Amino acid sequence: MKQDSLPETWQTFLAGTPALEMIPELLAKVDARRQENCVYPPAGLVFRAFELTPPQALRAVIIGQDPYHDENQAHGLAFSVPDGVAAPPSLRNIFKEYADDLGRDIPASTSLENWARSGILLLNSVLTVDAHAPGSHRSFGWENFTDAVISAISEKTSGISFILWGSFAMKKAKLINQNKHRVISGVHPSPLSAYRGFFGSKPFSQALDDWPEI
Repeated sequence: MKQDSLPETWQTFLAGTPALEMIPELLAKVDARRQENCVYPPAGLVFRAFELTPPQALRAVIIGQDPYHDENQAHGLAFSVPDGVAAPPSLRNIFKEYADDLGRDIPASTSLENWARSGILLLNSVLTVDAHAPGSHRSFGWENFTDAVISAISEKTSGISFILWGSFAMKKAKLINQNKHRVISGVHPSPLSAYRGFFGSKPFSQALDDWPEI
């Protein structure tokens, strides 16, 4: 079974920040939980967002909460599911706004890997979850790690667009130097809130002049 490890490009980028020292304890907690429960995403995919989007390629960051918690959904990228898996409601709404905003078709693919490979870091604040138990790993300390990542991106780069959907993600704005970066805040794409301002918000065209295809 493939082991989880942060790619070397990110280890170099995060050198001198608190983020790296947190990883061994976090992975120990996840490994212990895997002995007792089914944990998503599968081993080897916890840091998939970092694998697909090296720091030198960063153009935008989309911040989610924790991974999807049903079978075959989570593969390490916020809001994304593997091809062949039905799009969850929030992803379907993202696709609707993507198509409307950019004048494109609703995507056939449900995977956002091409976004990730094109410089869009799809970062969940919590990187693991028990099956069918949303929020179950929020006590592990993942948010301390991902907050440190966001702070490092803010400090060490410039010109990144951060997309913050919903009140949870919008709290991360305090970690971002808005004199150097663009922050696009708005309603969450969940069906509970999408019709209260997500649709028509045009986050993709605001973030980049050439938002990548799916």
